[in-house]
Amino acid sequence: MKDQSSSNNKPLYRIPDLFAGLTNLVSGESTRHGGVSSEPYSSLNLGGSTLDNPENVAENNRRFFAALDIDLSQVAKSHQVHGCEILVVTEPGRFEGYDALITNIPDIQLAVTVADCTPILIFDPVKKAVAAIHAGWRGTVAHIVQKTVKLLGETYGSDPSDCHAFVGTCIDECSFEVGEEVAENFQSVYKRWDEQKNKFFVDLKAANRDQLIEAGVNPDYIEVSPYSTVIHNGDYFSYRKEKGLTGRLLATIGIKG
Repeated sequence: MKDQSSSNNKPLYRIPDLFAGLTNLVSGESTRHGGVSSEPYSSLNLGGSTLDNPENVAENNRRFFAALDIDLSQVAKSHQVHGCEILVVTEPGRFEGYDALITNIPDIQLAVTVADCTPILIFDPVKKAVAAIHAGWRGTVAHIVQKTVKLLGETYGSDPSDCHAFVGTCIDECSFEVGEEVAENFQSVYKRWDEQKNKFFVDLKAANRDQLIEAGVNPDYIEVSPYSTVIHNGDYFSYRKEKGLTGRLLATIGIKG
């Protein structure tokens, strides 16, 4: 991933290597740097569902999207509910109840917010369609990634083998400690039992990467973020590590007109 620095030389956002250099595509994953919010939301909190000052959140969003040369009027977001509903976006705006967004309309910038859950960005360079997905453990179990790839095909004629996908920064396997009631929803390959802690650990990145492959995406066209919201908490917000008092990261993708 390629760093795009803020004024203090810390990364404002990072671009997946898979998407870097594509002149007709705008993509990025925010960090926590370069914003105006104070603790515990310092500093680039992009989530409106927090108790942060709304004016600060608005300014943070303006700064982030301006760095991508995107006006806020182009952005499509949804209030996410940890479900598996997918919206076919035909105009920018704020929506309710969707955890994945797809479009093939130029100059609509899709965005999802996270603070430990997994963001997934998909680009079909043939049909010129994009998707932005928010996959927490519930969305992962509900196969929201596979459902999104399927809907891209049904809606725009996308062939999964043409699609390029980025599995973004989220909580890492060694930090995602869960009880049996969560672990029982995952196949054994995605969970590990820790005898000392008497808990399971779940790998969301691997689970969502494999869903992309099962949906027909070429493994060579999949990039997985090397970063963790917990291990690299200096650069990213983590709901779990910061005990709920933290900001939100944002992953975005869109096609230039």
